[in-house]
This record gives sequence, C-alpha cells and structure tokens, in this order.
Amino acid sequence: MLRGSPFHSRTLAACQSWEWRAWSGYLSASSYSVVPYMEYYALRHSAGLIDVSPLYKYHVRGKDALAHLNKVVTRDLRKLSKGRIVYTPWCDENGKTIDDGTLWCLGDGSFRLTSATPNLKWLEDNGTGMDVEVEDVSEDIGALSLQGPSSRAILREAVDAVMDKLKFYCFTEAKLDGIPVEISRTGYTGDLGYEIWVERERAEKLWDVLMGYEEKYGLQPAGQAAMDICRIEAGLILGEVDYTHSRTALIDAQRYSPFELSLDWAVALDKGPFVGRRALIEEQRRGVARRVVGIEVDWTTASKYFTDLGLPPTPPSEPWSSKIPIYSGMRQVGWGTSGCWSPTIKKYIGLATVRSAYAQVGTPLEIDVEVEWERRRAPARVVPRPFYDPPHRKA
Repeated sequence: MLRGSPFHSRTLAACQSWEWRAWSGYLSASSYSVVPYMEYYALRHSAGLIDVSPLYKYHVRGKDALAHLNKVVTRDLRKLSKGRIVYTPWCDENGKTIDDGTLWCLGDGSFRLTSATPNLKWLEDNGTGMDVEVEDVSEDIGALSLQGPSSRAILREAVDAVMDKLKFYCFTEAKLDGIPVEISRTGYTGDLGYEIWVERERAEKLWDVLMGYEEKYGLQPAGQAAMDICRIEAGLILGEVDYTHSRTALIDAQRYSPFELSLDWAVALDKGPFVGRRALIEEQRRGVARRVVGIEVDWTTASKYFTDLGLPPTPPSEPWSSKIPIYSGMRQVGWGTSGCWSPTIKKYIGLATVRSAYAQVGTPLEIDVEVEWERRRAPARVVPRPFYDPPHRKA
C-alpha cells in the first residue's frame, strides 16, 4: 500500500488535480494544478517546491566508513571534505550501474548516501569485515526541493545562514524560522535551487513556513510532471527510464555501465580497487559500445506531417518515457528514452541511447514521430547536454 511522505497532509490539501504517481512506495503528486505547465513556469521563472522525501537515505558511519564508500562508488572520495557533496553512480561486479545518487561528507567521519532504489543490503554486504555501520534513515528525514531563480531570495529571508556563500554541491546547517535544517545547493531541475532536509516531526511546519512566501515570490508546489520537463532540459538521466538499474534488469541489454551513460567524468579508475573496476577497465580497453546522448528533433519538418493532414502541429504536451526507434539511413542505431517539447528553449529535445559511432555531437539521425497513429521519421541530430543551462545555476 502506498504511504504518504512527511509532507503528505500538506501536499494532499494542495493537490487540486488529484493526479498522483507512485514513487518508491510513496504517493507523489504528478501535478498540483490542473495546468501542470504553470508549475513548470514557476520552476523556471520564480520558484517551485517539490517533495523529494521518497529518496532513500543512508547514514554510513564507523572507522572504515570512507574506505567502505570508496570501495562501492566510482568517484574518488579521498579529497571529499566536510560540507561537500558529490554525485556518483555505483556498479555491480560486471561494471553495470546499480544506481546513482548523492554522497554527503557530514564532517564527523560519517556520510549520507541518497539513492532512488533500496541499497541497504548491498551496502551492508560490501562492508563485511570492515568497521562500518549503515543505517537506513529514509523514514526519519523529509526533504523539500526549492528550485528556481527566486529560491535564493526566499532562503535569504527565511534562514539564519548566509546563503550567498553556499557553493554549488555544498550544504550547511541552519535554522529556518527556528526549525533545524540542512540546506544543500543541489536539485534535479538544472536551475538555481536548494534541497532542505528536516526531521520528520518538523516537516509540516517547514512546508507552512516556506509556503508563506507564495505571494511575495510566486512560489508554488510543483509535481513530478513539471520536474520531469526540467530534468530533461537539464540533460539529466532518470533510472528506470533512461537506463535500468542492473539488479532489476531482465536482460543484459537493459544494463548500462557509467561509460554507456556518458558518465566517464564520474569514474575514477586510478583511485584503486572498487566494485566493478576490472570490468570497467576492460570495457574502456575494448571500446564503449553505446552512449546516452542528447538529441534535438527538427520540429519544422516534423510539424509538416500534421499540417499535411489538416491537423495543428502538436509537439508532445507531456514528457514521454518510452523506447522510440532512432535511425541512420535504413539502419536502426538506437532508441529514444525520454523527451519533451521545451517551453523555454522552444525545441523538441530528448535523451537517447545510440551506438558509439553515432554519438558525436552533430551526427544526423532520424526518429519516429507518431501522427494520427502512424509512424513517420523526423530528422534529428545529436546535440550537447545540458539543453538549458542558465548562468545563475552555479553562480
């Protein structure tokens, strides 16, 4: 049975659309308003508040905590200092991605790892014989993602910390209207934003305090549909959509290495042994067979398929997440995994898996477009990610 997050009493009251999704066993609002694009525009032009509590959260402590985590993730953690956060994938013995998430250095010799799927047993198994304890604190901590250009201004007023000094992928402890919180400069929208972490018992009060800035800053709750458009514009991958977690994959083709996910920058092969390292070294020697890339669909051409039938040109009104064939000439060379019409950059964009020979920026491709239940091919090309990267995101 799906359960509510620590903020459920508030999200339930705010959800006018009654559109909900399942997220890690929780009820999560797909959209709060009957017009989801209003939530998207809040994220891009003012501020949106997203309940991200369903993320799994693990507290890792003990004398060998750092060595244990350096053994299981692909990033090199030896220089990770107090108050810093890194994004990292982690792999199985075959070098295929189990999951990805953020890793926090709490500064007292302990760490917090967040993930999209359960990882407790895997973390414990890899700590056998080491002085390390892994605790699942997912139920104890609520988390809100405050995203958008006005997010910093809101926190300037709301907290006792100096928000202008909080750097990208760092966190600080603060009090928000007397509520002890941790504030991290992280998010999943590709915009300026923060995530606010709070004890479960204080979650509802935190929501109420933040929503008190609704009128002044145009803040409004935002659901999964709006966040999905934003994360595609940011070129960010989503597990079980753009790749399948290796433990839930049914066949090898569904499993992706970090190299196949184009996360080469997040793999430190020279740091010493870690789970999957040998397989990744061999894959690098052999050559990566496929890559996740950004694509841009030629909408000028695709729209003619609609107008030729007397229909209005209709780009996807909601983000899609399905396998759509991608071609080069008569050969299928990959498939799209997620995409949307970007209201901000006014382009039809998406993420796709293609053979490495077709992964270079500028490579011309074709993708299926459905028009009145018929498949047509539209020109597309490989483009850099992120699609949208405002200068204030990291400033």
